[in-house]
Amino acid sequence: MRLPVAVPPARHETAASYLARLASLHGLAPGGLWHEVSSPQPGTRRRAIDPGQLAAITGRPAEHMARALPELRPGPDWQAWRHQPQPRCPRCDARHDGGPVTRLLPHHRYVCTRHRYWIGPPDAGQPATPLGPELAGLVQAQRRHLRLLRRYGPAAAYDAMLTGFLICGHLWTDWPGEPTGPWQRWTRRAEILIPPGTESSQFSASRIFAAAYPEAVGLAGLIASPAWRRLAAGDPAQQQQFIAAIGQRLGWPGYQPADTADAIAHWMKYDSWRPPSRPHTTFPQTRRYGSSPARAATTSRQSLQRHERSTLWFQLHRRGGRVLLHHGHIRPVLVRDWSPEMDGIAATIWASRTTLPLEPRDRLNLAAS
Repeated sequence: MRLPVAVPPARHETAASYLARLASLHGLAPGGLWHEVSSPQPGTRRRAIDPGQLAAITGRPAEHMARALPELRPGPDWQAWRHQPQPRCPRCDARHDGGPVTRLLPHHRYVCTRHRYWIGPPDAGQPATPLGPELAGLVQAQRRHLRLLRRYGPAAAYDAMLTGFLICGHLWTDWPGEPTGPWQRWTRRAEILIPPGTESSQFSASRIFAAAYPEAVGLAGLIASPAWRRLAAGDPAQQQQFIAAIGQRLGWPGYQPADTADAIAHWMKYDSWRPPSRPHTTFPQTRRYGSSPARAATTSRQSLQRHERSTLWFQLHRRGGRVLLHHGHIRPVLVRDWSPEMDGIAATIWASRTTLPLEPRDRLNLAAS
């Protein structure tokens, strides 16, 4: 079978999304088209797309298709991609016919710099957010993020970016009440992204990540650097150099870590001398991988309930730190391979900022104190 309308796939599009668009344009059943171009995988219930068969029905060379569809590439580095597919910039997607485009984006893509949209980490019901002139700093931060990626590589950039968000989450939560500091900028951006009184319709955890993104990128530039990591793990004089640089990046002159409860001090003590943390889950480990385009992606009830709790919390307090810390996007640096096992998310978040000993016999007592 050769389809008469050979529309091209979008860049980084999932196979299910592309086949759903092809089926829509030709009036075909998505499930039937999926079975036409896929084959069952031995020992599993999953099916894998057949590049040759897809090329045959579209008339497009398999190697051209592989450039756009990550699932067709030979041996892709799945850890370089988010495990959860998502929409991209609506203006980028508008040129592709046949229905919604779902893409698998690399970890370093938070902003469409061409059309100035925040596409951020995936979130329950998350729409892309247009960025007006007052949020131009987010577009600039994405460009700095890409330079960081080129300089230090994807593994270091991934770990550093999430660690930057983790630190921002703690600082926003533990707001010291000082008149100036990064929390003031986060609050101003949050008021633009989610105006007070509109939380029920405009709140999105992804927009909270947007509010902290420029500072998280600034911190990531230090965290990804081997030279700065050596200073962070060095003697007291070297650590003071690192602390001064952190204060400069945050726009917080005179910053000094608290004695026993400071996320930056925790990272310096426990994490700075270890290798970068990696994603806990990759796309092939999810149900979305190898799924029929007829099976519509839905947001789980648990995710919707978490979204409702976060909305209410933010509506009451207008602080986004707790939203960042409880979101699964930062989980790989909240729970690292060497992190002690804690009893519940509250204890886990507490442990990510303490500099107290974390011996097994102390964990429950410390977390309860």
